[in-house]
Amino acid sequence: MQIKIINKSNHDLPNYETIASAGMDLRANISEAIILKPLERTIVKTGLFIELPIGFEAQVRPRSGLAAKKGITVLNAPGTVDADYRGEIGVILVNLSNDDFTIENGERVAQLVIAKHERAEWVIVEELSETSRGKGGFGSTGVK
Repeated sequence: MQIKIINKSNHDLPNYETIASAGMDLRANISEAIILKPLERTIVKTGLFIELPIGFEAQVRPRSGLAAKKGITVLNAPGTVDADYRGEIGVILVNLSNDDFTIENGERVAQLVIAKHERAEWVIVEELSETSRGKGGFGSTGVK
């Protein structure tokens, strides 16, 4: 699919690193480094503006390497870019480690996944169909 994009950054457009990649890396577009202290959060601008077709969203997700190795993740994962949003894509990063983390210009800070979605229409009823799980909630199916 084709998606309209404006790139106001000094970086290449996001791209798929392999033929089977679902996400494209987003790079920080910042004039100076950002030091993210433990438990601190910040919005990292990307310099990218997109126009998605209706029925699609762009999901901003953490990069697994940053999360596993540095404790850096996307706070509202996945963040959603709606089809009618025309502003700059920003990434809300949080530092869950015990160490300061420096974000440099051009650093890959998140990944973007384009996903189709449906619009729901509510149907008011008096009862729902029964299932074997029933009302069992958090942890009700066990851990093993």
